[in-house]
Amino acid sequence: MSWFWLIIGLIVLYIIIKSVVIINQYESGLVFRLGKVSRLLHPGVNIIIPFIEYPAKVDMRTKVIDIPPQEMITKDNATVSVDAIVYYRVIDVKRALLEVQDYEYAIINLAQTTLRAIIGSLELDEVLNRREFINSKLLETLDRDTDAWGVRVEKVELREIDPPEDIKNAMTQQMKAERLKRAAILEAEGEKQSKILKAEGVAESLRIEAEGQAKAIKIVAEAAQQYFKNEAQLYKALEVASIVLKDNSKFVISENVLDLVKNLLKSKEKSK
Repeated sequence: MSWFWLIIGLIVLYIIIKSVVIINQYESGLVFRLGKVSRLLHPGVNIIIPFIEYPAKVDMRTKVIDIPPQEMITKDNATVSVDAIVYYRVIDVKRALLEVQDYEYAIINLAQTTLRAIIGSLELDEVLNRREFINSKLLETLDRDTDAWGVRVEKVELREIDPPEDIKNAMTQQMKAERLKRAAILEAEGEKQSKILKAEGVAESLRIEAEGQAKAIKIVAEAAQQYFKNEAQLYKALEVASIVLKDNSKFVISENVLDLVKNLLKSKEKSK
């Protein structure tokens, strides 16, 4: 008899445990009653009818899906291996559970097929250089197509684009050639600038030297002009005096002439 009540107690305890559903703050879900949606589960403690109702939980946080690498053919028939990362969030629990069997698996396959179509419409150089365009195009398509599943695709990032080995080698050689070209251009520009600066320095030196010579010539010319002017005045005065004295005439010599003679004699004494 004690075993009977023990079994009854265990059954009651099991029913109580099964009737309590705890939903975390970041979760949501639906209650199915005999296969039909009954109500929505909310964060906290939810009570259901065991064996008649069963819960289905959904994580509402942003999740990350790693899209596996796959080989794709570009528009110019080059083979590349591309993988990506997709960030998504469930925004409608009912559609996520009722409209698609496994929304995560569906997102992975949709991303692969969409990415293959985008890569196939571009040439290899465009695939390598237009990552942002590919990301935005893939995001636009995924977000539009997954809306029916109650899923929002928040972000898409191409993680790696791996071209064939021969193309890698060609790209390496091209990059090396470009670097050598830039180095040669920089060296030539440096030499050109150096020659320009050197020529400007020589020109400035010649200009300063010429200005100095011009100033010296000017000073000499002014001194000579003043000297010869004074000499001419003196010689003229002496000539007039000689003529006057020759005739025994009286003639008054101007004080200016005397001053001129005195200055001339003083300048000659200083020069000695």
